Amino acid sequence: QVQLVESGGGLVQAGGSLRPSCVASGRTFSRYNMGWFRQAPGKEREFVAAISWNGGSTYYADFVKGRFTISRDNAKNTVDLQMNSLKPEDTAVYYCAADLGRGALRAYTGAYEYWGQGTQVTVSS
Repeated sequence: QVQLVESGGGLVQAGGSLRPSCVASGRTFSRYNMGWFRQAPGKEREFVAAISWNGGSTYYADFVKGRFTISRDNAKNTVDLQMNSLKPEDTAVYYCAADLGRGALRAYTGAYEYWGQGTQVTVSS
C-alpha cells in the first residue's frame, strides 16, 4: 500500500509560479516511479510529468516542456512539481501517482496503482 497526499496548489495570476508537493508513505519510496497528472472540469485526466525511482530520468508532456520541472527527494519521501509561466489553461486538479514498476516512465493513468486526492491549481488571466 502507498498513501499519497498533495499540497501546494492555489490561485495565481498568469505568468506566475506554483510548486505542488506530494508526500508518500507506506512502501519504500525509492523503489517506484512517480508521476503527476491533471484533470480540468469536463476533461479526462492527462499526464503531466514522471520521474524515475532514483530521480535519474524524467519525462514531460509536450505542453509543459520548458515550464514545469518534476523532482523528488527520497530522503523526505516527496515529489514536487515546479510550475513556472503558468497559463489559464493549466487550471486543473493536480494529482500525484505511484507506478510500482521501476522500468520505463509511463504516461497513461492505468500504469499507476496509487493516487493522491489532488490539489487545485487555478490560474487567472
